[in-house]
Amino acid sequence: MSVIDWVFVKGLIVGFLIAAPVGPVGLLCIRRALADGRTAAFVAGLGAAVADTFYGMVAGLGLSLVSDALMTWKTELSVVGGLFLLVLGIKAWRSPPPQLGAVPTTHIGLLKDFTTTLLITLTNPATIIAFMAVFASLGAVHVQDAPLDAGLLILGVFLGSALWWLTLSALTGAVRHRFSPVWLGHLNQGSGGLLILSGLGVLGSLLWSGF
Repeated sequence: MSVIDWVFVKGLIVGFLIAAPVGPVGLLCIRRALADGRTAAFVAGLGAAVADTFYGMVAGLGLSLVSDALMTWKTELSVVGGLFLLVLGIKAWRSPPPQLGAVPTTHIGLLKDFTTTLLITLTNPATIIAFMAVFASLGAVHVQDAPLDAGLLILGVFLGSALWWLTLSALTGAVRHRFSPVWLGHLNQGSGGLLILSGLGVLGSLLWSGF
C-alpha cells in the first residue's frame, strides 16, 4: 500500500471509529430513521460527519492555532452544548409518538436535522480531544509538505464518518416497520431522557471541575 493510500485509509478508519459510539447524535439519528426513514436519518448524520471532518482536519493537519483556540473556549462550548442537549431532550420527551410515513420529510426538516447534529458535534469538546489523541499516535500530516495527503486525509475522515451514519440509518430504517406507536412513544421518552441526562452530565462535569 502506497503512502497516499495509507493516508486515505487512516482518515477513513479514524472518521468511522470516532463517529461510531452511540451518543446524543446517534440517538437523534435513530429517532429520525424510525419516524421518517433512513434518508432523513442519514442527512442528520451528515451534519455530524461535517463537524467530525472539521475537527479531524484540525487535529490531523496539526493546526495548533485553531485547536488552541477551541480548547480556550472549551468551557463556553460545553455550556452551549449541554443546554442544547437539555432543550432537545425535553422536546423529545414531550413530543407525541411520530406517525410512520404519515408526514413526508420536507427540505426544511432535513436542514433542521442536519444543523442540529452539526451544532451538537461542534459544541462537544470531547470530539476534538478524541481526534487529537488518535492523530497523536498515528501522526499528523503537514499541509505545506504534502498537500495531496492532507486532502486525502480530510476526505477519508468525512467518508469514514458518513459511512457509519449510512450504516446506522440503513439498519434502523430496515426495522422501523416493526415498531408500533406505543413503542415509538417509549422511544421518544427514553431517548429524551438520555439526551437530558447527557446535557446534565456535560453541565455537571463543568461544575465538578470548577469551570
